[in-house]
Amino acid sequence: MKITIIGIITILTLTNLYAQTDSLKAVQDSLYIHEVQDKSEPAKVLHAEPLYIDLIRDLGARKGEKEWNVGLGLTDNNKYDEYTALVEYEWAPINRLGLEVELPFSFYYPTNGNGSAPSSKLNSVKLAAQYSFYVSQKYQTSMAIGYIHEFEVTEFNKYGDGKLFTGNVYNPFFIAAKRLGMNWHTLLYTGPAFIQHFSGESMSTSWQINSNLHYMIPGTRNFLGLEFNKTIKNGDFDMTIRPQMRVGITDNLLIGIVTGIPISRENQRFSSFLRLIYEPKHN
Repeated sequence: MKITIIGIITILTLTNLYAQTDSLKAVQDSLYIHEVQDKSEPAKVLHAEPLYIDLIRDLGARKGEKEWNVGLGLTDNNKYDEYTALVEYEWAPINRLGLEVELPFSFYYPTNGNGSAPSSKLNSVKLAAQYSFYVSQKYQTSMAIGYIHEFEVTEFNKYGDGKLFTGNVYNPFFIAAKRLGMNWHTLLYTGPAFIQHFSGESMSTSWQINSNLHYMIPGTRNFLGLEFNKTIKNGDFDMTIRPQMRVGITDNLLIGIVTGIPISRENQRFSSFLRLIYEPKHN
């Protein structure tokens, strides 16, 4: 009888503890979502932003928001390693409009004496804009259109040849995102890229179809997720799965860690990417 009574008391205590924990998580989520979106400002929905193909600015961006990003990556190719680095600045001059300037670099090194590697370079000067035309707190959904223009730059060892820019990339895109409940986030990012090369006046086209699923840790900005980066070019389909996580270091400093797993290893094997995100305070 004593054992039975003790067991019942234990079960009731644990049940009450779990209920309190769930209630606390719900309160934390509600407070955090309120901090981000439920203010007397233009409507905004909290969405998890992918780390590899990131957005120009938060969906439903509010005037005065700004962010610095520094990224470092390593890709293991069959014949050479590619080290990447980027510096970008994004800001919202008016409500719902985000602008971005980015400088992406690539450095190549041959592996195991397997011949030569591409020449290292500043890939391009990238300018971008994104406008959120639909934001619904009722349906927890946001949509945006945007455009990226890249001025492609020649290799470092050809800077003295007089031709600094080698082509243009025209990249319109569409974004749709929906939050499922408090913690689950989905997002679709898609659009064509028209690549123009000045030499020979050639033009090529590729399509990006990037889908994402993230789980945001209750009461925080931390998340775990998967990014599916799909490319279609000249009838060839490639996809890289990118498990990722984002962790808040301070109130305005976050770090994102990404691993790349290609479904086909024709030219590329595993990759990794690190993104440091700094958001200066704004009114």
